[in-house]
Amino acid sequence: MTPAPGDEARALVASIGRWDGRPLTFMEVCGTHTMAAARAGLRSLLPPKVRLVSGPGCPVCVTPVGYVDHAIALAARPEITLVTFGDLVRVPGSRRDLEAPAPTLARAKARGADVRVAYSPLEALAIARAEPAREVVFLGVGFETTAPTIAAVVIAAAAEGLANVSVLGAHKTMPEAMALLAASSELTIDGFLCPGHVSIVTGPEVYAPLADRFHKPCVIAGFEPVEILRGVDALVRQAAAGRAFVENAYPGAVRAGGNPRARAVQDEVFEPCDASWRGLGVIPGSGLAMRDRFARFDAARRFDVRLPAPREPRGCRCGDVLRGAIDPTECALFGTSCTPDTPDGACMVSGEGSCAARWQNLEIGP
Repeated sequence: MTPAPGDEARALVASIGRWDGRPLTFMEVCGTHTMAAARAGLRSLLPPKVRLVSGPGCPVCVTPVGYVDHAIALAARPEITLVTFGDLVRVPGSRRDLEAPAPTLARAKARGADVRVAYSPLEALAIARAEPAREVVFLGVGFETTAPTIAAVVIAAAAEGLANVSVLGAHKTMPEAMALLAASSELTIDGFLCPGHVSIVTGPEVYAPLADRFHKPCVIAGFEPVEILRGVDALVRQAAAGRAFVENAYPGAVRAGGNPRARAVQDEVFEPCDASWRGLGVIPGSGLAMRDRFARFDAARRFDVRLPAPREPRGCRCGDVLRGAIDPTECALFGTSCTPDTPDGACMVSGEGSCAARWQNLEIGP
């Protein structure tokens, strides 16, 4: 008989609580895990020697300020309609004038820029068809989960012969960032709670080098509180046994080999490239660039935009939060100048950001 979720959760908390070895730090690298764990107050249920920290799993948060500057510059062009997911609209760009508010796409829209929020990249195609005189630019931000959908839009635009649609890309792939964190001496990570959504596309196999090369346990977990607790319990068990392997604790959604069709669509349009991550710097091979044969759909190549060097928000420690180096409350701006109404950094803007979760009093404990 399958135990009730509450009974299983209590049993898992008890199992994790029996750990009495050295302190363990596990990192979840999925923004949905960040919010789900926060809503359930899971960190408060863990014993003092088992710590769960958030990593670079929020796609909007890891997108560097230079990309935001680029998007704002494109929005300022009168012929361009900028289409974006909602979180990006309020992310601050580089502030040149300390007396003025930081630029955002929302402020650009208030000044007359044609910025439209979409729930799907397919909406950019619909706008391009309906308004052929406009140049429609979609802001392509995300990980392996959204890259195939953006690629499908590019393929559809090419098939239709749509000449007025392009993508400003900033897609990233997770394993390279996880490897950088695994090798870092700044924070000792004893294992990873791997992202469920990403793993549906990639399959569990992509994390094998982390387990093998760095001896870091890797457990793929779902997003319900009990599923996250299963993942943490599995990580503790691996640590207790002195083992490190990839464990799929989300078998209902994640299969061996992932989704090869989605990856084939992605690979048709994109190829690996170096990418800049907020807080992590440039990580070789962690980005996705549009292949030359689709260059006409690459907004960065299509529109000549010259920008000054980007500036991170003054005093913002979002990058440290994304590396797991500090808790959001350790940033001096948290709760003072930086709130969801007046965010200084992307981690306070995004619905998957660690700072936003903490501000909403969704988390208890350090």
